[in-house]
Amino acid sequence: MAVLGSLLLLSGCETLGVDVYQPTVSPSDTPQTAEKAGASDPRTRIGANEHPRIIASYGGEFRDAKTERLVARIVGALTLVSENPQQAYRITVLNSPAVNAFALPGGYLYVTRGLLALANDASEVAAVLSHEMAHVTANHGLERQRREQEVEIAGQVADELFSDSIAGRQVVARGKLSLAAFSRNQELQADVIGIRMLGEAGYDPYAAPRFLESMDANQRFAAVDPEADANLDFLASHPNAPQRLELAKNHARAFGQEGVGDRGREYYLDGIDGLLFGDSPNEGYVRGTEFLHPVLGVKFRVPSGFRIDNNADAVLATGPGDLAIRFDGVTDNGRQSLTDYIASGWVTGLDPASIRQTRINGLPAATARASADRWDFDITVIRLNDRIYRFLTAAERGSSDLEATASVVRAGFRKMSGSEIRALQPLRIRIVTIAQGDTLASLAAKMRGVERKVELFRLLNAVSPGSILVPGQKVKIVTDR
Repeated sequence: MAVLGSLLLLSGCETLGVDVYQPTVSPSDTPQTAEKAGASDPRTRIGANEHPRIIASYGGEFRDAKTERLVARIVGALTLVSENPQQAYRITVLNSPAVNAFALPGGYLYVTRGLLALANDASEVAAVLSHEMAHVTANHGLERQRREQEVEIAGQVADELFSDSIAGRQVVARGKLSLAAFSRNQELQADVIGIRMLGEAGYDPYAAPRFLESMDANQRFAAVDPEADANLDFLASHPNAPQRLELAKNHARAFGQEGVGDRGREYYLDGIDGLLFGDSPNEGYVRGTEFLHPVLGVKFRVPSGFRIDNNADAVLATGPGDLAIRFDGVTDNGRQSLTDYIASGWVTGLDPASIRQTRINGLPAATARASADRWDFDITVIRLNDRIYRFLTAAERGSSDLEATASVVRAGFRKMSGSEIRALQPLRIRIVTIAQGDTLASLAAKMRGVERKVELFRLLNAVSPGSILVPGQKVKIVTDR
């Protein structure tokens, strides 16, 4: 998709905090907070400075009282057995379908709703959070920041001393390898501390290796190809090597054989029943080959065989034969003509003679063509109210599929009716009980608004090949009902 990004000078498209101190006491009218407790601590100031950036990167905070209570219960139990029980934590649930959790210096702790949806019991969430709490108590954030600064300085010195020589590049490379090794040591140390916390808090210590396997399965499920960008996911910054998995199991064995400890499955599944799944209404929804945005009141479709990815700054769709589509929107303050807007400089490689004014499903629009490197592009802009919506369709130079693909996208763009907007509901996790005669296929068939239903059901419920579905057992499905 880099080719699409390089063609555009992009314009933008359009807290929940729970502080855990003494989980056994009643809430105070003047509560102590992580920020107050650590006001004079430089670690807290680091976390506070980074907090807004984290919130913005992950789609804001997810506000839901039931979810807050569930996460606070887990962190409260872990706090009592942590390396530093006096450490205060500010817990934020991020409104992102990505599967991630992390911590900042000063006790800023984050977990995404996507991770909560993937987990099957409280012990699995506790395994991730105890690992992140271990980073806090071991001051890994400060150590990493200091080491990164040292590597950056060393790189600058190497550049100055050796210019662009081979020796200079080797010095910089060795520094980066040293930093990577240091980070791996931090992760292993956090694993040891985290699993000890799990066992001492009474949770199932084997939840750590078990959920590592679930996160690995999630990464494989979500990947379009081996080069897919998973920067927002846990395993992008937390390497999941087979050796690490085996080490986690060895640490868990210190508490006994598998089956020891509480999984907290019943209250956990009750706590995530109704949890928002996938995209939020403010980001729009992907339904098969359709993208629908109830807040903006627009929808469009892509040809069969395309996959839609709803990202923060744009909607991207990829199809066969290196075909690609990008969709975004900008505020239309100038009310200039759409032909003038296309020619205003935000597209490189534009063919001015190709600009045409038109209408698409009753809305004013304009189209044009552009070329860059080995790519041809169709540009379509459509005005609706105070916004201009932009489609960029890319194909290899000379491809006969460009016009056909762009035509489907243009024809599929429409303003949503009020009844369509009201009928469009977000996807949520729902907990159902397996009945006598239910099969993997019949349970997966209950899911709505998602693709690859059987695969997704297996992933969400950690159903491995050969697993037996037991009547009376509770499982997760995804539906808009």
